[in-house]
Amino acid sequence: MGVVVKICKSEAGRTMHGFTLLELLVVIVIIGLLAAYVGPKYFAQLGKSEVTIAKAQIEAFEKSLDTFRLDVGRYPTTEEGLNALVLAPSTVGTKWNGPYLKKGIPLDPWGHAYQYKAPGTKSEFDITSLGRDGQAGGSGDDGDITSQ
Repeated sequence: MGVVVKICKSEAGRTMHGFTLLELLVVIVIIGLLAAYVGPKYFAQLGKSEVTIAKAQIEAFEKSLDTFRLDVGRYPTTEEGLNALVLAPSTVGTKWNGPYLKKGIPLDPWGHAYQYKAPGTKSEFDITSLGRDGQAGGSGDDGDITSQ
């Protein structure tokens, strides 16, 4: 019993190896179709994850602000802002027991600062991310994300 090996030779007697141009074009077209199908779905999910991160950061701010309020007896003013969670404002005296955030005040997922306002329109304070465009209003990824 032996193994039979078939070797293809061209008319000139040389051994032929590799793929034809048609085979390569078919593979490239298939890869392009897959990229066109998967790409938009991937980038849509990326935008959703940034909104989720912004909501989670706002929720963390809310918890830290509640702890600040328990210690000081009030929420920070608009002028004191979220910085009151990291550095003691001069107006609180010895009641401040912070810092209330471990790593400082993060920027939103799009690299903009969060907006803090006290009193807020719906509650005692508002925390807002202006979204991807950094402008008030908008919709989708450009829409504002607000506390409560």
